[in-house]
Amino acid sequence: MNEQPNRGFVCSVLFLDIVDYSGRPVAEQMTLRQRFNALLEAALQSVAVRDRIVLDTGDGAAISFLGNPEDALFAAMSVRDAVSAEAAPQALAIRTGINLGPVRLIRDMKQQLNIIGDGIDVAQRVTSFAQPGQVLVSRSYFEVVSRLSPELSPLFQFQGARTDMQVREHEVYAIGPTRDGPGPPAPAAGAARIKPGAPARQNAKLLILLPMGIAIIIAAGVAMRIQRQVPQQKPDPQAVQQKPSAAPAATTSPAPVH
Repeated sequence: MNEQPNRGFVCSVLFLDIVDYSGRPVAEQMTLRQRFNALLEAALQSVAVRDRIVLDTGDGAAISFLGNPEDALFAAMSVRDAVSAEAAPQALAIRTGINLGPVRLIRDMKQQLNIIGDGIDVAQRVTSFAQPGQVLVSRSYFEVVSRLSPELSPLFQFQGARTDMQVREHEVYAIGPTRDGPGPPAPAAGAARIKPGAPARQNAKLLILLPMGIAIIIAAGVAMRIQRQVPQQKPDPQAVQQKPSAAPAATTSPAPVH
């Protein structure tokens, strides 16, 4: 990886947050943190060190994947499934979010590599929408990874739009269970299922039909107005020619009698 400072690029960002970490006793925080670090390290074994940047966020971690975008998905699923399989007395609940977006590589005051930018900000906001044990991804990440392989597309379940504190809307997708692992509960019977991308297609249809409807209404109004303004033609009394009356019959005077 080129460690040139102030370098901008697009990458996948995995954000993990330990639920209620700050409200726990210090001893419990240390125990949870050790377990979290061990699970995360195991999930990242298959990713080369040069292809990832790991940031400690205090109550979790943010990982920028500079190589394959699906690496973030596999790491998130690995951590989720490992946590659900644990039988530890102290529950470790993790919220997870993934985004694909622009970031910038910088060095902090200690000359340590750091990542800033919209890519990591959105990943954090997507994480805030997730339930404990759930993995959510942004629409930008879904659009790319769902097309990489037909085996990945069925994992994404559209959850709708969410609005963050900055009144910015995010369409999010939940990562379903693996074949051998648990996952979020199935939707209730008879519940309407929203197809991925359906809101965008509906909006596109409205954008096409709405101007057409407005144009038709305006054209009809203009035609009615013109019809009202055009006066009806009335016959000009001076132009009407009176028909000449029939000429009186010629009278013949009697012939003189000689």
